[in-house]
Amino acid sequence: MPAQNTSPEHPARLAVGVIGVGRAGSALGIALARAGHAVLAVSAVSEASVARARARFPDAAIVPPDAVIERADLVLLTVPDDVLPGLVSGLAATEAPLAGRMLAHASGRYGVAVLEPAAQRGALPMALHPVMTFTGRDEDADRLKGLSFGVTAPDVLRLAAEALVIEMGGEPVFIAESDRELYHAAIAFAANHLITLVTQASELLGGIGVDDPARLLGPLLSASLDNALRLGDAGLTGPVARGDAGTVAAHVAALSASPSVRAAYVAMARLTADRALAAGVLDASEAERLLGVLGGRP
Repeated sequence: MPAQNTSPEHPARLAVGVIGVGRAGSALGIALARAGHAVLAVSAVSEASVARARARFPDAAIVPPDAVIERADLVLLTVPDDVLPGLVSGLAATEAPLAGRMLAHASGRYGVAVLEPAAQRGALPMALHPVMTFTGRDEDADRLKGLSFGVTAPDVLRLAAEALVIEMGGEPVFIAESDRELYHAAIAFAANHLITLVTQASELLGGIGVDDPARLLGPLLSASLDNALRLGDAGLTGPVARGDAGTVAAHVAALSASPSVRAAYVAMARLTADRALAAGVLDASEAERLLGVLGGRP
């Protein structure tokens, strides 16, 4: 789906450049174009990224990163986390005209400190992290509507960062610089580990002959997620929350053929028991029996 750079309702205002036309860069660039900004330049290296750039931003020039900065008022640095510090340092070491340009990255891990080499040359730094997983499909830009963004920006740029997020259809949630890594850890803990838990459960069910694990798990998982988001620890159910140590022991024994899965079950059961105890869902004697079955506290 090519980005539409202008519309009668939203005449182009900012010239936008994208360095790193991956899944996030494509989605954010398209969203900004829909808001009336013009994506004029992109940087792409691999054949796949060049093809993606031509498909998503047919009116944009494909140029080196320093040339993207020359042509843009707002530059999106949408590269992998491990690449970002080196990219910023490299750009700051060039003659690229950084002064007065907004430089925004989409990393969850970093705040604005990673942009300091460019900020020292006059760039206006901000972190705009969409709290979503992208697939590279056309609907990615649509997923930004109503989505939370983890935003970090200097006080003088707070309103500008907020406005950009709102224009992309998102909702800004301001995160302190010192809290960025914990913020990102929390998101990864929920989203990435959820996929691991669900796929592992599906494999266990498939291994005992369940033809369609997703059909079996879907309603249960949907209800559990709803309970977690609405009720928190009060929504805990299952043998750990009930203090059913015998059932938990049977689970641990059933998983003995797969030590890594067994270890993960035990770790999560311990954490669940601790939370249930703190929330008053589980009493101390029940928790003690459970922790005995689980091998005690870590």
